[in-house]
Amino acid sequence: MAKGHTIPLLHLTRLLFLRRSDIAVTIFTTHANSPFMHQFLSDTNASIIDLTFPQKIHPEIPEGIESVDKLPSQSLLVPFAKATKFLQPEFDAILETLHPNVSCVISDGFLPWSLESASRLCIPRLVFDGVSNYAMALYKIISERDFPTSSDDEVFKVGPYFPYLKLTKNDFEPEFSHPEPGEHMDFYTEEFIATNGSHGIIMNSFYELEPEFVDYWNRKASPRAWCIGPLCLSSEKKVMSEQNSRPMWIQWLEEMAEMGKPVLYVAFGSLEEITIEQYREIAIGLEYSGEHFLWVLRLPSFDNDEFMVEFEKRVKERGLLVKNQWVDQVEILSHKCVHGFMSHCGWNSILESICESVPMLGFPITADQHLNARMIEQYFRIGVKVVTRTGSVRGFFGSECIEKKVKKLMNIEDEKCKEMLKNVKKLSEKARNAMKVGGSSWHTLNLLIDEVICSKKIQDCS
Repeated sequence: MAKGHTIPLLHLTRLLFLRRSDIAVTIFTTHANSPFMHQFLSDTNASIIDLTFPQKIHPEIPEGIESVDKLPSQSLLVPFAKATKFLQPEFDAILETLHPNVSCVISDGFLPWSLESASRLCIPRLVFDGVSNYAMALYKIISERDFPTSSDDEVFKVGPYFPYLKLTKNDFEPEFSHPEPGEHMDFYTEEFIATNGSHGIIMNSFYELEPEFVDYWNRKASPRAWCIGPLCLSSEKKVMSEQNSRPMWIQWLEEMAEMGKPVLYVAFGSLEEITIEQYREIAIGLEYSGEHFLWVLRLPSFDNDEFMVEFEKRVKERGLLVKNQWVDQVEILSHKCVHGFMSHCGWNSILESICESVPMLGFPITADQHLNARMIEQYFRIGVKVVTRTGSVRGFFGSECIEKKVKKLMNIEDEKCKEMLKNVKKLSEKARNAMKVGGSSWHTLNLLIDEVICSKKIQDCS
């Protein structure tokens, strides 16, 4: 019940239909989310079943909210995720009527109760995990040992498996770097146990992108990780529409292209939760960088902020702010004038940037994003990341650092910038080859279909 988790699953649905004509897919969603599903899958034969989500699930969550991006605060994510268990009785009843024809259940990792539902009917459950193998492996390693330092910002190496990686405690969420008993830790423990008891993990990645981490997981952990992505490549790109029917931001990019101006795309995901003070620092950094930029913002409460209003006026000749509108991110990243992407480093955004050969500036906010920002700079070498004025990877990022990193990313004459572009182009080619007939992800999906999704074996329910 979050777009960043839902869209890859819908891409997977389309991919299954394209791969095998004998596969039927049923999507379970809720009434408020159903229109989006129907629109996305309108060209497929997917069946969509709407479940009834309770109106009142938590004192701080307004009635009628059925999607994470509508929450008043992301601090309510875990209570919201736990409330999805109210869907289980209706889900179980419908699943039982479908049971003889159901060969497996694929469910998001944030729905741990779905393992119980599937196991009751001896149906294998596959977990869909929206993170990288890299992040999954590192969280496993850290969960099994103490951090080698007490300092939040002291650099340490991840030995003995990945001694070339340099991390800090601040690269991990507080639930892992400073664990304390409570609702959050209880939920993550429940999620871990359910994943461990499932038949496999579907990963939106491809083997060539992070081979050491895939191999580590499949040697040292369970269940098996199946890399079948990047799923964003499962759908064909839209044909460019007539000029007057294109979104205004695409028309603006066309104008920039005609002027020969490289553009920095700035977006922090649909769940961004950034203070107005931090927004102002980003604005100052972008303004002082002198670069052209397209900035997608999602928080309406800032519309009347005097600073932001004046900033928009000052940069109108070289900067476009798109406020509170959904944009096709792949369409923007694929535009010929977009030369850089300043991102929160959500895994979907990283994959999309790689597929479109766009170097990145990491601006991590939460979850696995700090690890991902390390990954694009240290492991993939396709980008740079911001740090605080004290050098920490977590906290308040100053305008001077943002300005410096934007200039570094967009300086196409700089040797490091050329290297980042060269590296991301190589990864883009590998991504596309992985999804082609005979590629690693193509083979892995075939194996997954044969061994689990269309397997004639009966799961052991003892």
